[in-house]
Amino acid sequence: MNHITVNIKKLHPDAKAPTYATDGSAAFDLYALTVNGSYQFSSFVTDGYPVLCDTGIAFELPPGYGMFILSRSGQGFKHDTRLSNCIGLLDFDYRGAAQVKLICDQDVPDDQMPFDVAPGDRVAQAVILPIPRVDFNVVEELTETARGTGGFGSTGKA
Repeated sequence: MNHITVNIKKLHPDAKAPTYATDGSAAFDLYALTVNGSYQFSSFVTDGYPVLCDTGIAFELPPGYGMFILSRSGQGFKHDTRLSNCIGLLDFDYRGAAQVKLICDQDVPDDQMPFDVAPGDRVAQAVILPIPRVDFNVVEELTETARGTGGFGSTGKA
């Protein structure tokens, strides 16, 4: 199993360090320190009312790595809730707090409770991946492939 060491800084004493839920987890969980600026009160994620969660954690990623912040699967499948930017990316040279903004994609039916987010809740998951630095080479022609320029469903059902 590959391991890297990542320094984190708690920007508030109550901030919770990321954790892996199981030994087989591909991503680690991020926890809300604040919800819409509150250290105590929860907030409902409903259509048209996004919720901002500050983790209170800053990361020192190794050079050449990036941290991808992703929605937790239960938020989407059970509550139609996701990250407002779909996927967040922390660059290795960013030293501010990791933040998560959640949004609901549809109106919550009257007979269901909207998704409630409280300080201390797991609000997102993240992975740290190597990011190669790319040198771009401008050429007159690209090599040909069987697919060519076919896209947008050209290899099967859309």
